[in-house]
Amino acid sequence: MVKLESRILDIDYQGVVLNIEDARKIGVLDGDRVQIVRGDKGLFVQAFVVTTKTILPPGIFGIYHKTNERLNSKDGDTFEVRHADRPGSINFIKKKMDNEKLNAEEMKAIVTDIVDDILSPGEISAFIAASYINGLDMDEIEYLTRSMVQTGESLDFSSHPIADKHSIGGVPGNKITLLIVPIIAAGGLKIPKTSSRAITGAGGTADLMEALAPVEFSSTEVARMTEKAGGVIVWGGATNIAPADDKIILYEYPFKIDARGQMLASVMAKKIAVGADLVVIDIPVGNEAKVTTPEEGRKLAREFIELGDRFGIRVECALTYGESPVGHCIGVNLEVREALSVLEGSDFPHSLIQKSLTLAGIVFEMAGKAQSGKGFEMAEEILKSGKALSKMKEIIAVQGGNSDVKSGDLKTGEFSFEVNAPEDGYVIDMKNKALISIARMAGAPHDKGAGIYLHKKRGQRIEKGEPIYTIYAEREWRLEKAIQEARQLMPVLVEGMLIDRVPSDYWRPPMKQ
Repeated sequence: MVKLESRILDIDYQGVVLNIEDARKIGVLDGDRVQIVRGDKGLFVQAFVVTTKTILPPGIFGIYHKTNERLNSKDGDTFEVRHADRPGSINFIKKKMDNEKLNAEEMKAIVTDIVDDILSPGEISAFIAASYINGLDMDEIEYLTRSMVQTGESLDFSSHPIADKHSIGGVPGNKITLLIVPIIAAGGLKIPKTSSRAITGAGGTADLMEALAPVEFSSTEVARMTEKAGGVIVWGGATNIAPADDKIILYEYPFKIDARGQMLASVMAKKIAVGADLVVIDIPVGNEAKVTTPEEGRKLAREFIELGDRFGIRVECALTYGESPVGHCIGVNLEVREALSVLEGSDFPHSLIQKSLTLAGIVFEMAGKAQSGKGFEMAEEILKSGKALSKMKEIIAVQGGNSDVKSGDLKTGEFSFEVNAPEDGYVIDMKNKALISIARMAGAPHDKGAGIYLHKKRGQRIEKGEPIYTIYAEREWRLEKAIQEARQLMPVLVEGMLIDRVPSDYWRPPMKQ
């Protein structure tokens, strides 16, 4: 243990920088942990070590911003710094890497250390990889779910039932939450919708809502706003509701993976934490979706329902068409504009409207607001009457946005490129993953004006020279990268109905000798 003087470093990470001489005295190397002790305040904080020969002299150590959030120190404060043992949760991660089953206490230790920033990025990534490769059984998924809930905050409402919905993702343009939440809230149910930012897509629901209003609120604020407006659409990462989930998502993001067990736990932990009594889950099915077959979809649905039963939540799942995008828009402003236009009275696009009304209708039937088979009609009446639009304006206002916003206010990027049909024919295939990749290359979701507008969809007739889709970007170099990606991936296939022509003389009997 040595006494060192602090320097605060504006780096958003959990760690410290030690001069290599001080590191040797303490007995640590890069990647090891130290314990920082502030005796006058009884504070003990762990941090990861980075060493330097030149940035800081001996006797002085740098404290990263995230570490200092707990220490609340200033330049020149003195601390005792000593070697810290590695946490026991690393042994449990290694156990999962060896394809062994974790018990409740072991899973809780891992999740607690993730939330408390005890585990390094590499160690969290190892847990994610082990769970992805070896899988989690239903007991482990329950333990993970329960630990996620217990290590965060929960919402408490004065009246029930509380409704919620979730889509497992994988299909571009799936902006249905922007319709479902105001429809359900206008129907007299509370729906505190916490959403994620994009993991593998071109825009998560939180990214979309952020184009209309702030989405970062505390759990107390979420509960208050839900009581007032009937519903909200917020980013779960700011609420401290199941905080481990968003930390795990952060390390899933570079790999573009969404492991089944962690997905189940992620979804249900947030539903439990917001106090949901009934949940409808959208499971898109198709060759280009996360779930490729109806059989796989039904298996996942059974797992969601079983997990809900273990926590006393009623869950119903809808297997939906996942072969092509929902609606015609991919990317933040494009998708929000499309959703708002439907709330404003447009009867296009049909895929977005039908899917949203179907899922909202299921919620109404589950809650007893509508008779069996009549939920769709109730949802449709709420949408067509303008009640859903009024409720959406109320939600936008309670979250601090401009409730007077119109669909036409959402602007696309100033740079665009139109891809035209090379021949007459039909759109026979749309590659979801390729479309997402192109939209992301164009800048989505970070550039809100970036994305893709689909002029034609699967099965539609198109003439030579007509636009198939248009790419939008806010920066010219981004557009060029997206065009290159489109040329390589060929996300939309157009073919004529004529495959080949066989002339009458294709086969002739052999001539007689």
